[in-house]
Amino acid sequence: MSIICDHVNFTYSRGTADEIQALKDISFSIGDGEFVGIIGATGSGKSTLIQHLNGLLKATSGHIYINGEDIYDRDYSLKELRNKVGLVFQYPEHQLFEETVLRDVCFGPKNQGLSNTEAEMRAYEALQSVNLMEDCYDVSPFDLSGGQKRRAAIAGVLAMKPEILILDEPTAGLDPEGREEILNLLKTLHDEQNITVMLVSHSMEDMADYAERLLVMDKGRIIMNGNPRDVFLNAELLEKTGLSVPQVTYILRELRQKGFDVDISATTVDEAADSIMRALGL
Repeated sequence: MSIICDHVNFTYSRGTADEIQALKDISFSIGDGEFVGIIGATGSGKSTLIQHLNGLLKATSGHIYINGEDIYDRDYSLKELRNKVGLVFQYPEHQLFEETVLRDVCFGPKNQGLSNTEAEMRAYEALQSVNLMEDCYDVSPFDLSGGQKRRAAIAGVLAMKPEILILDEPTAGLDPEGREEILNLLKTLHDEQNITVMLVSHSMEDMADYAERLLVMDKGRIIMNGNPRDVFLNAELLEKTGLSVPQVTYILRELRQKGFDVDISATTVDEAADSIMRALGL
């Protein structure tokens, strides 16, 4: 499933004294089955941008195309759009509200018009895909651990069978183990179900490990669009926007300055270790 943003602009409180232009001439495309990361400092427009992709916000000007169809066409169904594009907000567990996990995950499919049986089948499938233990299905979602709540909330979106999954800081507030579990889950969904994934994150290490391509935002604009290696080579530009690069990149740059022939474009721990071993002749 493809996405095209064509010269999208968005202004909050338009025509008032509080007017703020949050998106400025945003253009990019995302192909079917990509895993794309969106990075930028707080206030750069990341959350505003992703809320346009399933119609929660409407552009002040410009166009958004999903599978070649303009979502702003008068006869385009926003309900159908939201069935195709699943959006997981920050702290999605705050959206849990039903008496049991299973009922909560059934909510979306039922709203799509599925029968109780069909909705439960969707819910079971989604809960299994996020590796939530079956003994959790009939308990209150509020009795789950933080990581389990996050999985249950993601399952609620997956049960609606989206073709694009957009997540806004899905690992926020989780411990390192919980963060890794969620990110590995997203990678599995992407690899095995060919779901297009868009991930907003402040962690450059996570982006280096999981994203195939990065969109870098600053003050409402996209200032870089490329693979993580190329993006992280521009450390100075990223730092000017309030971002950084993976820690291993800083280490490799320091080693290069000390005369070691290391690959400063390496972005992951494994790549950095291989480069250092080669430089040492090991």
